[in-house]
Formats: sequence, C-alpha cells, structure tokens
Amino acid sequence: MKKRATHEPDKAVITRLTRIEGQVRGVARMVEDDRYCIDILTQIQAIKAALRKVEEQVLKGHAAHCVAEAIKSGNTKDQTEKFHELVELFGKYGN
Repeated sequence: MKKRATHEPDKAVITRLTRIEGQVRGVARMVEDDRYCIDILTQIQAIKAALRKVEEQVLKGHAAHCVAEAIKSGNTKDQTEKFHELVELFGKYGN
C-alpha cells in the first residue's frame, strides 16, 4: 500500500465524484426502465468524460503536491519512486 497523501482532499474532486455517482445511478435507472440504448450510451460517454476530468485533477494534484515534495526534498530515493509510479501509471492506463 502506498503512502497516503499529506495534503488536504480536493473538494472539487469530491464534488465531481459525487456528481458522477448520481449520473451512474441515473444510468442504472435508465437500464431498469428499459430506456433507448443510444440514450444510455450517451450518458455512459458523459460519465467517462467526467471521470477523465477527475483523473486529470487528481494527477495534477499528485504532481503539485507529492511529486513536487519529492523534488524539493532532494531525496533521490523518493524522487525515483515518484518517477517510477508515474511511469507505471502511464504504462497501465496510457492507452
């Protein structure tokens, strides 16, 4: 398990995730109500776009706090760890 962030949670990320949660529940209701497939797919695309925005915000926060702290610390081990985390992340999810 990785170390927990030492900075405050991003309220904008929490707000977006709460909104996405509502969207997902709405899609579940659409499926239950046997709504038109294209309408459901359109909503799923909107959810995916919203998740990409959250991902972008979290990544920016990680760079601004965790990576920046590793760079400022001068700790080569910590810097290398943060670098490898990012490489691994982009290797897994970059496609």
